[in-house]
Amino acid sequence: MSTLKVAIVQAAPIPFAIGDGIEKAVRLAREAVEGGAQLVAFGETFLGGYPLWLDEAPGAALWDHPGTKAMHRILLDQAVVANDERLLPLQELCDETGAVISIGAHERVRQSLYNNQMTFRLGLPVLDHRKLVPTHGERLVWMRGDGSTLGVHQAEWGKVGSLICWEHWMPLARAAMHNLGESVHVAAWPTVREEYALASRHYAMEGRCFVLAAGLVQAKDDLFDGLKRAGGDAAAKELIEAIESEALNRGGSMIIAPDARIVAQAGEGEETLFADLDLGEIGQGLASLDTDGHYSRPDVFELRIDTGAKDGVSWR
Repeated sequence: MSTLKVAIVQAAPIPFAIGDGIEKAVRLAREAVEGGAQLVAFGETFLGGYPLWLDEAPGAALWDHPGTKAMHRILLDQAVVANDERLLPLQELCDETGAVISIGAHERVRQSLYNNQMTFRLGLPVLDHRKLVPTHGERLVWMRGDGSTLGVHQAEWGKVGSLICWEHWMPLARAAMHNLGESVHVAAWPTVREEYALASRHYAMEGRCFVLAAGLVQAKDDLFDGLKRAGGDAAAKELIEAIESEALNRGGSMIIAPDARIVAQAGEGEETLFADLDLGEIGQGLASLDTDGHYSRPDVFELRIDTGAKDGVSWR
């Protein structure tokens, strides 16, 4: 297969209410697949919404803040878990159509939350990628992932993997993913602002792969709506009310070629962005730059990756 049609669904999540968010995701993903997309990407934590209050609500990071604690409780209650039956419609869509779907979610493992970019694929278990380092205030919400979820899916047209947000500024994480030989990389962001676009374009050039830089559209009213759907909470509502801005995530999604040029660019509103990718461009680009091969120095540099799960508890 020399040509691959892909899509980025740039849409507003339904914060907190993950069940409702899954229904929206399935509808939008089906529309993208019916439009010809063989790979569909959603932005960071589309299921559950990005925790905007950490950046936007004054005092959200203060110790014992009632609104922040309420938000955390709701996210724990709503988060997806292993073998979550609510996710079956996404898997069924992949099994029915053969499409690959990459979508972010809040995931609960025991008592902890993770930022997980999940890849759904035909007839196989979900491929997880848990964010290795939550950025700054995100550490109030998410646990750190480990090397057990660094991987790619081998599709009939090539390999697809993902990193989340500021992981694109982790040089060794990039090197690990380049070694896995991605044809297409999903770069999941809350918004693809200028510096995030630069990181995504750099990744495409460095990895000689196509990059789907997927962002969200999210407004203050979306937080109120999602909170109501999730059962409501007075303290959480008060925290949202303290947010001054109305528009919080502004899209900006883009599809990028292996030479870093922008193939398709979204605006700030909800839309599905399509592109036809000529996979032959990957091999052509490798002639001049192969950072995992002829442009590497394994005699000088060595990267070791621990792919063991770090659960913290070993029962014997």
